[in-house]
Amino acid sequence: MKGSLIIIGFFVLGIVCGIMHWLPDLNAYGNMSFMTLCALLFCVGVTVGNNTALLKSFRQLDPRFMLLPLMTITGTLAATAVASLGLSGRSLTDCLAVGSGFGYYSLSSILITEYRGPELGTVALLANIIREIFTLLGAPLLVRFFGPLAPISAGGATTMDTTLPIITRCSGDKFVLISLFHGFLVDFSVPFLVTFFCSL
Repeated sequence: MKGSLIIIGFFVLGIVCGIMHWLPDLNAYGNMSFMTLCALLFCVGVTVGNNTALLKSFRQLDPRFMLLPLMTITGTLAATAVASLGLSGRSLTDCLAVGSGFGYYSLSSILITEYRGPELGTVALLANIIREIFTLLGAPLLVRFFGPLAPISAGGATTMDTTLPIITRCSGDKFVLISLFHGFLVDFSVPFLVTFFCSL
């Protein structure tokens, strides 16, 4: 929760700085968003590459749990497609691109801004932050009414980092490995799916 509020705080601060012209226009220095995205992906790659124990532990999972990331992706995209029917100002592909962020606000918002502009990028940032906050606050209720896998699915790509502690507390320690595996695969799908829907 604290991490999400910090991200929102920096986002609001950036808006204020832009409105007040306190900082130079970063777009004047070339494709700054793309360079930031490349640096971010490099850091994620280094983190995953250094954690070989995590990759080995995935082999111990019950094969049935390996379907959970697929169900999260399918369910999110299906719900996003249904929601797009009520949004006359946005196309189906715009909505699917935003939904494909799966809570990974830093990556998806940069990609969507590059492809579809800052307005939809801002929508993606807020939608994905809201998904994370919903999981952080709603995890106990999700477990109570839908079972221990519900907050993992709701957390999307965040289940390997920011929402992992609350998932562990509410679902139990035996779901930590499932949560990490789920977050890893959903996280990995984000750049491919967002880019795919943005290019349609």
